[in-house]
Amino acid sequence: MHHSEPADDRSTFTELADQALSSGGLGEEAWVEVIRRMDRIYADLVHYQIELEHKNEELEEAQHFIDSVLTAMSDVLVVADINGRIQRINQAMLDMTGKRAEELLGRDIAILFTGESVNMAREFPQKVRDHAITDCEAEMLGADGEPVPIAINCSPRYDSNGVLSGMVITGRQLGELRRAYRELQDAHQRLKDAQRQLVQSEKMASLGRLVAGVAHELNNPISFVFGNMHALKRYENRLRRYLDTVHQGRPAAEVETLRRQLKIDRLLKDIGPLIDGSLEGAERVSTIVQNLRRFATPNHQGFSWFDLSRLVENAVTWVAKTTRTTPELHFDMPEELPIHGSEGHVHQILINLVQNAIDAMEELAQPRLDIHVVRQSKRVEVHIRDHGPGIPEEHLLHIFDPFFTTKEVGKGTGLGLYISYGLATEQCGGDLSARNHPEGGAEFVLSLPLEHGGTSA
Repeated sequence: MHHSEPADDRSTFTELADQALSSGGLGEEAWVEVIRRMDRIYADLVHYQIELEHKNEELEEAQHFIDSVLTAMSDVLVVADINGRIQRINQAMLDMTGKRAEELLGRDIAILFTGESVNMAREFPQKVRDHAITDCEAEMLGADGEPVPIAINCSPRYDSNGVLSGMVITGRQLGELRRAYRELQDAHQRLKDAQRQLVQSEKMASLGRLVAGVAHELNNPISFVFGNMHALKRYENRLRRYLDTVHQGRPAAEVETLRRQLKIDRLLKDIGPLIDGSLEGAERVSTIVQNLRRFATPNHQGFSWFDLSRLVENAVTWVAKTTRTTPELHFDMPEELPIHGSEGHVHQILINLVQNAIDAMEELAQPRLDIHVVRQSKRVEVHIRDHGPGIPEEHLLHIFDPFFTTKEVGKGTGLGLYISYGLATEQCGGDLSARNHPEGGAEFVLSLPLEHGGTSA
């Protein structure tokens, strides 16, 4: 601060004193003025002394604060001048090096390093003039004489005039970082394992619900094949009897009579359709088993072309046949719709969505499910709409959150839609959304690319 008044008071006081000495004395008023000026000067001096003491206290507090911060730091810190001479060092650095501050102050920063890092440290004063040095791995000399790996940052330091005056080096021991990283990796792996177990549990729960539907699907073709095999067995006996008669060289009239009795001509006509029907039933069983395998182990399936329309129909049929009241099904989709992607993952998503829709209508006497498949230029959308009560607005934002469910305890894990959303977005390159249909009920829309890895429209 700059004050002109005290200087004027001292000048006037000097003039009055000179007049008193030269004239041999002053009047009473003059002496009063001299005393008044002396009091004012003294008061100013006291004020300046108090201010100076306050400033000193603030400086001491600031210094104490800085010292306490530096001491509390777990990271090592070194302050050096522009030539790389150590000006200040914190307690963490002293603890790591095992040295006293007096042994390091004024020395070159290179003495803190070891091995090839010594030459790197000697380049800090030059490099810091151009830019800060960040995330630089170096080796410092530990108290036991062994190298300590450190992640170093070196930043320029400027004075009050903005002139480069030195640098600040901070570092953290990589052992701590690596240990923290390992702990983070372990925690992440445990989380992935837990998530995998939850996904598998939900998958097994869905698989259990599908058993009845799969059994029904398998029953028809197996019964058909079983019946055809009985018929073929009877035909075998008749053919064997007829051929034995022919090979025995029996008279032609007898052979012809037996041919009519055993109805060999009609039998030969029936064998072809029986074999074709049995093959068709066996192929149907094989298809159902393959679909079940894709659902149970979708991660083992690669990307391939498959008929989405057939997959949608199978998924809906499987789930619908497991319910106490089979819903009325309405399909609106192309007869064939080939797409390229993960058939197993899409199958699992569809089953989860259909099961969720049917669960939402369990209180309805006549449930109805609408399935609408729309093909666009490069994508396809599968709309699955129930005719239930819909989704409360406050739940729409959380419908795909893990463990979120509105079902009673024991009736749902809250993972079906969460898993479906993850499969749709991460595994299939698509999207999954939910809304309340304008005409009632909830509608889920599964969007998939026509070709996995292709450009989305």
